[in-house]
Amino acid sequence: MSKPASPRKVGDKEALSVGTQIRGSAQKLNLVAGLIRGRKAGEAMNILAFSKKAMAVDARKVLASAIANAENNHNLDVDALVVAEASVGKSITMKRFATRGRGKSTRILKPFSRLRIVVREQEEA
Repeated sequence: MSKPASPRKVGDKEALSVGTQIRGSAQKLNLVAGLIRGRKAGEAMNILAFSKKAMAVDARKVLASAIANAENNHNLDVDALVVAEASVGKSITMKRFATRGRGKSTRILKPFSRLRIVVREQEEA
């Protein structure tokens, strides 16, 4: 009497990884995600490894997880993987307060982002 298995969120030749609590704004993370969309997985890892943007470190971890999921869970060929999708969205926002002059305070917003990476096995043409 167990619950039926939920259907896969991606196709048969695809693997997925999601980073839910990446510290930084979605706008900055989307700039990094734009660097790897549509590229081969190995090339995308190199781009993120040598990028000067701080968000590239967390994006690289999510991409490495997607590649590992493809290899270990779905038996896909790592050399034929392509970044099919790299989508970014907002997550939580921490609210902090900073004291200001004359007994006032200001709200500081510290945003978090979500990164969803889908890698697809592409047939060699």
